Amino acid sequence: QVQLVESGGGLVQAGGSLRLSCAASGSTFSARTMAWYRQAPGMQRELVASVTSGDNTYVADSVKGRFTISRDNAKNTVYLQMNSLKPEDAAVYSCAMYDFTDTYLEVWGRGTLVTVSS
Repeated sequence: QVQLVESGGGLVQAGGSLRLSCAASGSTFSARTMAWYRQAPGMQRELVASVTSGDNTYVADSVKGRFTISRDNAKNTVYLQMNSLKPEDAAVYSCAMYDFTDTYLEVWGRGTLVTVSS
């Protein structure tokens, strides 16, 4: 069974940067679309960014130009580079793995907390 483990969250001042990592177990990582979601208290979970097995990326408008998603298949890891952080970026960030047909999110990590001070 695939497991996802996030790391890299923490407290950062507004304008600062963080890089989140999500390490996957198993041997199917390179064939899967991976995504980062976030959820702030009292808010709905939202898709932040995704990257396909072919390295096609999507980034939400709210973070476009500031966040970058990338993957390293040799390390079974997906990254979220977050620059110019704003207080409204504070949330629990979770990575997720799509099924082989990109139909549904099959596996979720537990999440990592990002706090941005103003």
